Amino acid sequence: METNSIEIIKSSGEKVKFSLDKLKASLKRIGTDQKTVNQIINKVRDELYQGISTKEIYNRAFALLKKKKSYLASKYKLKKAIYELGPTGFPFERFISAILQYSGYETEVNKILQGKCVTHEIDIIAKKNSETTIIECKFHNDEGINCNVKIPLYINSRYNDVKAYWNANNKNNKLTKGWVVTNTRFTIDAIQFGKCANLYLLSWDYPKNDGLKDRIDRLGLYPITVSTLLTNREKQFLLSRDVVLCRELIGDAFYLDHLGVSETRKEKILNEIKMLCNA
Repeated sequence: METNSIEIIKSSGEKVKFSLDKLKASLKRIGTDQKTVNQIINKVRDELYQGISTKEIYNRAFALLKKKKSYLASKYKLKKAIYELGPTGFPFERFISAILQYSGYETEVNKILQGKCVTHEIDIIAKKNSETTIIECKFHNDEGINCNVKIPLYINSRYNDVKAYWNANNKNNKLTKGWVVTNTRFTIDAIQFGKCANLYLLSWDYPKNDGLKDRIDRLGLYPITVSTLLTNREKQFLLSRDVVLCRELIGDAFYLDHLGVSETRKEKILNEIKMLCNA
């Protein structure tokens, strides 16, 4: 059967034509060598059938990568790992805050700010060069759920209320930008509104080449949930202690010791994390 005639089912339920090129691109983007790419492509091609889900294709590729190089498997599961930060959304806010800190911002999480009309609980306040940005995070537990135009509409009205009060009472530090960050995608209407209202939107793959996945790869700031060696219990323990980045474990094995991880396993975990963050 020709691969270009195969229809696959996305997490949203939408049917699309299978693309070998897209699979190749996703594998090359994380640094997979050509030999391994070819092996995975051949394996997936042999097991394709009409109506196969993107999840099944992902699972096949992930299993093969894990056998070859676990840190590549960790990079490949990035999108899934972001969902694993749930269900409350708070670890996602901490994760976005950590990314901003590594980009030169001073950040505060979950603060109450006075608006002109009412008070607002703001997910993240980020300061840089005498300017302040307020950021609202919309975390979704389920793939296939996108942020529609209602989200930026609502957040923009809150931003403008806070801005009116802030700029009237802060002469040396102006509130200059409002952001909406999501772990999924924005609809076309949401993006159109964001551009029109001068509201900055950041999603998994937007803006192009500067979305969440691009920033994470560029900065090596992977969430703890990408690890293929840590158990779910260990990940949840680390998240409960506000350890959201793999990088936070490098040079400080206190939490792994606290979890009772053996020296042999600890060495493997830290090696995986070092390769991941420095790749």
